[in-house]
Amino acid sequence: MSKTKAIVVGAGIVGLATAKALVEKGFQVEVFDKSQFALGASVRNFGMLWPVGQPEGALYNRALRSKEIWLDYLHEMNIPFNECGSLHLAYCKEEMDVVEDIYSLFKEKGRPVSVVDKKYITSNYNGINANELLGALRSEDEVIIDPREGIKNLPDYLNNKYNIQFHWGSAVTNVRKNRITSANKEYEADLICICSGADFETLYPEVYKTQPIIKTKLQMMRFQHNDPNYNIGASICGGLSLLHYKSFRASSALTKLRLKIEEEIPEFLKYGIHVMVSQNNKGELTVGDSHEYALDFEPFDKIEINEMILSYLKKMMHIEEWKMIQSWNGVYPIMTNNASELFLEVEPGVYILNGIGGHGMTMSFGFAEEVINKI
Repeated sequence: MSKTKAIVVGAGIVGLATAKALVEKGFQVEVFDKSQFALGASVRNFGMLWPVGQPEGALYNRALRSKEIWLDYLHEMNIPFNECGSLHLAYCKEEMDVVEDIYSLFKEKGRPVSVVDKKYITSNYNGINANELLGALRSEDEVIIDPREGIKNLPDYLNNKYNIQFHWGSAVTNVRKNRITSANKEYEADLICICSGADFETLYPEVYKTQPIIKTKLQMMRFQHNDPNYNIGASICGGLSLLHYKSFRASSALTKLRLKIEEEIPEFLKYGIHVMVSQNNKGELTVGDSHEYALDFEPFDKIEINEMILSYLKKMMHIEEWKMIQSWNGVYPIMTNNASELFLEVEPGVYILNGIGGHGMTMSFGFAEEVINKI
């Protein structure tokens, strides 16, 4: 008896995670992607597995489950990763109040967090600007993967281990019930999952227009330190990141910090800038990012955004010996109704999985498992 067939449209991290979840449910899976390899938002990010940014409950648990699946894959494929945790630096009383408040809330829930002082930070981490530094929230959960390497090897892993078949350079131009069209050829399946990020509007434009979804453009940079052995020791964040992640909204001290930032640097909020640094196992330092919201964007980077990111970074870290080696932008969809994802059945047997809002590395594996279980 033949297996039930499933088709996944899109080979970014959501599509790859969905393909894995489907095959583990007994489906025979084929994946279609318009490009020759993953080149969208899935490879244009920090490479952070970032449970600390997820609110308590279902989303935090989803992040931990995704991290578990990532680590199984990375160990099995012998792909290097950096299990370095994160450090959220505080340079003013308002930031420190949030750090201490979040520590109390997280610790009560059993998260692996601590508050560390200036002396501990400067003794254990490299490149931190100690001027006016008060302390930091330290979290042990976070892991860094170079997304370009992690995503690049994932399709071969899924093909070899699960016999998932990939059709690269095969744009899907039509989806109707149990069949898709690609390169004027039709393929049938019992289940179709559309995981094509911001591109799903081309397949179901009318559905797209009715959804509370918009696109986000980010700008990022990558640096190399002059010393090849330089290691910052953790993923580093500043006060702007305390405003960015949903998990920190649990803090009653956040309102005063937001008011301070709105008064002092409102232009950073205008461009959705929050400044972070991650370091992969090659020693490369990824820095970002920004968030502009629209239905479409010009393809060009804004120099002033990169300059703003770097000006804020200099308050956190000494970057005199950093050399920029790359800069880029990326676009991904995000929900405008504060939902954590978009999951809907657009017609019998055809599902859209989308809109996880820039948390693809952190959430996709757990999200896909949950969704496929529902189906």
